[in-house]
Amino acid sequence: MRGVRLLIATGLITELGDLGRFDTPRKLMKYVGLTPSEHSSGDKRKLGGITKCSNGRARRLLVEGAHSYRHTAKVSKEMQVRQEGLPKEIIDKAWKAQLRLCRRYQRLMQRGKPRNVVITAIAREMIAFIWSISREVVLPRVDPKTRLSRVPA
Repeated sequence: MRGVRLLIATGLITELGDLGRFDTPRKLMKYVGLTPSEHSSGDKRKLGGITKCSNGRARRLLVEGAHSYRHTAKVSKEMQVRQEGLPKEIIDKAWKAQLRLCRRYQRLMQRGKPRNVVITAIAREMIAFIWSISREVVLPRVDPKTRLSRVPA
């Protein structure tokens, strides 16, 4: 994905662990603290800023990666090299994410939203796409007897 290179990917996996433990992307967004806070009473409902609960390091990494979506969508030569050998489904999801997030960034900026609000919204959707892509990846399991990695059948 655009905005996710080795350091951000490693940092996210280190901070969040196995993304498969989250049933839905909304639960992951809540865990990272990228959902709006809510103040409700009776029929009144007011949404506030993000909750900033839980993992601040992962949230900061996502915000850093979200800055790359201010540019128009394209697949650079470097990204082509990174995508070599990946399944077509993952590449398609990453391209779909890039198109949506670049378009959303431009649309929110044109509406006059503050840059920090736009970046936070992009980071929130970005973690949802990362969650979706993580569902496609089959991780190797370590056999306890031989201590060798094996991909489950």
